[in-house]
Amino acid sequence: MCGIAGIAGPKATLELAQAMVRSVAHRGPDGAGVHQDGQTFIGQTRLSIIDLVTGDQPMPNEDQTIWVVFNGEIYNFPDLRRDLEAKGHNFRSTSDTEVLLHGYEEYGLDLLPKLDGIFAFAIWDAARQRLLLVRDYFGVKPLHYHFDGQTLRFGSEIKAILQDNSVPRQINFQGLHYFLNLRYIPGEQTLLAGIKRLPAAHYMLFENGRVHIDRYYTLKVEKHSQQDEAYFIEGIRHYLSQAVRKQLISDVPLGVYLSGGLDSSAIVAFMSELIDEPVKTFSLGFNEPTDELDDAQVVATHFSTCHQSLTLAADPLQRYPEVIWHAEEPKENILQGYLLAQFARQHVKVVHGGLGGDELFAGYAINRFVYPTQTLHHFVPNKVAKSALQPLSRLAFVMQNKSGLLQLDEYRRGAQMLLSLGDPEQYYLILRNTWDYDQGAFANLYGPALNGQQLDLTHTQFDAYFKPNGRGVLDQVLWAEFHTKMVDDFLMNEDRTSMAHGLEVRVPFLDRDLVRFALGIPVELKIKNNQTKYIFRKAMAGILPEHAVQKKKWGFTFNPYYQFQKDLKTVAERVLTRRRVEARGWFNYDYLRRILDHPPHPRLRWHYFMLWLGLGLEIWAQMFLESAGEAPLFDLEAYYDQ
Repeated sequence: MCGIAGIAGPKATLELAQAMVRSVAHRGPDGAGVHQDGQTFIGQTRLSIIDLVTGDQPMPNEDQTIWVVFNGEIYNFPDLRRDLEAKGHNFRSTSDTEVLLHGYEEYGLDLLPKLDGIFAFAIWDAARQRLLLVRDYFGVKPLHYHFDGQTLRFGSEIKAILQDNSVPRQINFQGLHYFLNLRYIPGEQTLLAGIKRLPAAHYMLFENGRVHIDRYYTLKVEKHSQQDEAYFIEGIRHYLSQAVRKQLISDVPLGVYLSGGLDSSAIVAFMSELIDEPVKTFSLGFNEPTDELDDAQVVATHFSTCHQSLTLAADPLQRYPEVIWHAEEPKENILQGYLLAQFARQHVKVVHGGLGGDELFAGYAINRFVYPTQTLHHFVPNKVAKSALQPLSRLAFVMQNKSGLLQLDEYRRGAQMLLSLGDPEQYYLILRNTWDYDQGAFANLYGPALNGQQLDLTHTQFDAYFKPNGRGVLDQVLWAEFHTKMVDDFLMNEDRTSMAHGLEVRVPFLDRDLVRFALGIPVELKIKNNQTKYIFRKAMAGILPEHAVQKKKWGFTFNPYYQFQKDLKTVAERVLTRRRVEARGWFNYDYLRRILDHPPHPRLRWHYFMLWLGLGLEIWAQMFLESAGEAPLFDLEAYYDQ
């Protein structure tokens, strides 16, 4: 794992390229370098995992006409290396990076679908004067870029691109709107205008001053001829064990993030069978009644792991500014991962996480709302939904809004969810807290700067996943989650929080073979009798302790109701003052004030999320819009409005 960055075009300089690489030094503390060819610079800062001695980058081929910088791991590199050696290629290192060079020489762009791993890399082909950027199949590793029509800049993180002072530091209001609806930004956009993300499973070619982006891999679900439970149970065990085995490749110590739930516990179980020493496991508690530390200890004891746990302090927002700097988005569900990664990095350099299991096997609580109502959507004609239910939904908002009772908000959303029957996409998005179906909500939350924008509604980012295609509603939801929230929220969080500390996180559930197999399992076996992860629980029965198999999912997140009473209210009042909020113009201060003044209530979860995001966005704006390149301040009190 590493950080990569580069710049190509008339505005490129060696000094700038070196600054870009330095800005992501936390991602790779073991080495750094930049290669220059005319007006093209590619650089890398290295976290050495495989081939600690001869794997430095940028790495050239034999005649130094092709250079690569690489972030990630190629799990099938031994097989690819053998094939390439049989074709006459000579290797000088034992690293997976060199496979990219010889593979590109041999196959060109046809190399990309042959790769099995997690990766973002850049190849400079001097003979063709071509720069190639690539991102892995499921978006595990990030890659951002900015192109102004002449010069292309790219980096593992946005802060690398911002080293170029000619890149405008401007808010992307459309991205901000998506962010405030979903708490992440789906698709290619970011919070900064003009800076985009290369989509998963895509490559970019920059040559002759032009940018071309295309897809190199399309996920195809495996069609199963057999439908009995035993077949799927055996397949799950086989592919997950195979995924863990492949991802044990490392020349440094490994560990596992352990929550005590199904996914992380399954990884511990298979890893325990595959290595000859106790698995190192790490857990985090929040000082809240929903902590999962005891659940994790059950699994750790069962498999005799070397287990260590950490409990957060009562005022976790003290660390929020430094987390925002690394995350580059002010998320409410990222602080805990940042602190867990910092803790784990004291003991290991690589950890395995359970991300992806819920998307593959229908593990989220929202699936328990989607599944029972699948057939109801078919019984509500589209005309009825539009002419009767949707007007009632708008009326529900108007009535609740006029009442002024914030604690009724969750009940109103529940009613609106039911009134969206006949429209599976709206039903799903309301479950995900999307609020922009109600025009009046804009006036509640937004200040004049945001209210004055022409904004696309959030559903436009999901329309393609809910087109009539023969799939059931839950299948459509799982497909949408896999390609949006998992990539642009959870995987981004995982990368930023871990690489902030030079820690690599691997994701066995996103092994390509396991994904193809699991997505083809009939949805009726993923949820049965409204029990989430039915077939996965069956597959883990007898492998995991019964406590882990039957454990209900809570999620690796704070409870906003408890957080409001810890330090969210007091910090928000110091940062989000009327003077500051009205000057920024993004939020309606009076609405934020109503939330702050309301007695703490567990039904105000959405409102507390908005406070958290508002607070974070003010800190983010000072760091990324107004700092003009100065070193960020990590002292929370530096952001109090004096």
